[in-house]
Amino acid sequence: MRFGPVPVLEAEGALLAHSRSLAGGRIAKGTRLSRNHVLALAEAGFDSLIVAKLGEGDLTEDEAAARIGTALGGSHLAVADAATGRVNVHAGAAGLFVPDRLTVDRVNAVDPAITLATLGEYEPVAGGRMVATVKIIPLAVSGASVERVLAILAEAPAFRLAAFRPRKVALIQTELAGTRSKMLDKTRRVTEARLAPSGSAVASEVRCPHDAAALARSLRQVGDADLVLVFGASAVIDEGDVIPAAIRLAGGRVEHLGMPVDPGNLLLLGSLDGRPVLGAPGCARSPKENGFDWILNRLLADVPVSGEAIRGMGVGGLLMEIASRPQPREGERDDDGETPLDDPRVDIVVLAAGRSSRMGGPNKLLAQFAGVPLIRRSVETALSARNAETVHVVTGHMHDEIAAALAGLDVEIVHNPAFADGLSTSLKTGFAAAAEADGVLVMLADQPHLTAPDLDRLIAAFTGRGKGAIVAASDRGERRNPVILSQDFAAAIAVLSGDVGAARIIAAHPDALTEVEIGAAASVDVDTPEALEAAGGRLAAD
Repeated sequence: MRFGPVPVLEAEGALLAHSRSLAGGRIAKGTRLSRNHVLALAEAGFDSLIVAKLGEGDLTEDEAAARIGTALGGSHLAVADAATGRVNVHAGAAGLFVPDRLTVDRVNAVDPAITLATLGEYEPVAGGRMVATVKIIPLAVSGASVERVLAILAEAPAFRLAAFRPRKVALIQTELAGTRSKMLDKTRRVTEARLAPSGSAVASEVRCPHDAAALARSLRQVGDADLVLVFGASAVIDEGDVIPAAIRLAGGRVEHLGMPVDPGNLLLLGSLDGRPVLGAPGCARSPKENGFDWILNRLLADVPVSGEAIRGMGVGGLLMEIASRPQPREGERDDDGETPLDDPRVDIVVLAAGRSSRMGGPNKLLAQFAGVPLIRRSVETALSARNAETVHVVTGHMHDEIAAALAGLDVEIVHNPAFADGLSTSLKTGFAAAAEADGVLVMLADQPHLTAPDLDRLIAAFTGRGKGAIVAASDRGERRNPVILSQDFAAAIAVLSGDVGAARIIAAHPDALTEVEIGAAASVDVDTPEALEAAGGRLAAD
């Protein structure tokens, strides 16, 4: 390929390097110039053009990308059409992305003009997610280089998708005197959420004393489960500890204890009657990523796990601080050394009792956003937050209609009969409903641009500081909503009156406040028809 300027009348058949605008339209970069293109450009006053002229055997960027993309296809992989020298590869199912680093490196070493980028090793993906992309850098590339790439890919695939296979999972939790049922209930919920992307489910749960003999009996009674997860009241720190002893007593084997991943060090891998048994580290009671996820996901995707593989996880094994861990890694822990003794719980309270007085009649919470009522959209966002516990919705005005819009969602609907007396009454109602939580995330139902990751960032900031904290969203340094308040402020909430929120309480405790920048989503609410329309909504009467 020859690249550079040529007289415009000599550019026929070449590829245009830079887009050009004409009175009759635009000629895009990469267009193979026809006789009509050349004449039109000359008439428009162009004397020369920068183009790429193909040599013998050269391929255009799209031709090259398409050929390489076809070679990357495989089971559970979908290859998109080539465009602008790029071909994207998407997951055709939920699973683990398993690249071959050697093959990818060999492909990228063939020619700087040809690039292949992928997700990281063992990245869990949902169906439809992009997992790799081929990009041809110039407008054309040597056909010989493409052939060398194809030969490499014929020897070994650059990657594969190990699809998740639904499993029946037996959950066993051991108890000591003082073990809180609330913690065990949360562990089951978090575990079910971890299993959901694979289509797996907890088929049975047993709670038994933290004793080797009692646990062994429970292990023998897991029925037709494909996988057994054991959460001990005390984590495993030795081969002779309760969980490994129980596995051996039940007739199983301990394959490996410990892993160079933090959090997640105290994981146990065993087997019993041909099924894997995982002894979970304490951090697996949290939804945050930890070493337990790495092993569980491999098992759910039929990727073999060995002691050797676990020992090789140290590079990259220092994960982000989990939200519940004190910052820095100091403070009171339970006896597994991985989780604090008091893991703060955050509930979400969605305030949906207002009369929408500035809308001139219609209830803004019933306005449609892409066919979904705003109230349902907001509550679904709250439910998607991984780090929240229960979602409570406070209703008032048009209670029946709001409740109907939430049909089928796993929320607690709490009616505030005094809603006409102002915002404070709904705030008090929500705090009372969330009395078991350590912190309450107060979310206005009319903020359509909030996302679940926004809420998770706020919750992470709260749980990292512990009880007593206040966390508020901000937009370019200005405090906005949502806000998380500790239940320590419940008494102050209880004496509020009128149409006021928690602003005075927040202002009175500046040392307890952490602001988390989430951008414009914190400022956008839809109090007026104009604001609603600007945010993408339509009133039901429209």
